[in-house]
Amino acid sequence: MPTEKELASRERLSCEIEVTPAFYDIDVMEIVYHGNYVRYLELARSALLARFDYDYPRMRDSGFGWPVVDMRLKYVRAATFGQKLRIRSTITEWENRLRIDYVISDAGTGQKINTAHTIQVAVDMKTREMRFVCPPVLWERLGSSHEILGCMRRAVGLGADGICSKRRARWGEGAGRAGSA
Repeated sequence: MPTEKELASRERLSCEIEVTPAFYDIDVMEIVYHGNYVRYLELARSALLARFDYDYPRMRDSGFGWPVVDMRLKYVRAATFGQKLRIRSTITEWENRLRIDYVISDAGTGQKINTAHTIQVAVDMKTREMRFVCPPVLWERLGSSHEILGCMRRAVGLGADGICSKRRARWGEGAGRAGSA
């Protein structure tokens, strides 16, 4: 059971926005076209990253691009024209990559419409090489408070060194460190 501090940390790493599907979002079956949910996720991700003053221009200025390398969506039910949607985005992983989980729900009833996650990796803008560990600038933007990050590490199973305890158990003590096998 998460502690109050851990729950507060999760809230700090989350953001909610509302979107109302417009006429141009609707397909011939009078529901939101499935591809438009990707745009809604982008709006939510941008709002979340802006909370940490690490939006896309700031990422570029820090020397890193963060392309989406994996995206999964699960369509639970259809949204319709004019339906107010609430999109909650939460940073759930930042050790080697940035994972953001999403829940799209009806803003009035709370009924789940869609769940999703995206994974982004840091790419050095000069060399165009992918980084296998998130750069320090991300940790700084998420908050230098060791208390907040410590609570989140425990909540998601990361040790003080930022290595996931599940990975350590599977692959050994050095798992996830630069230069380890």
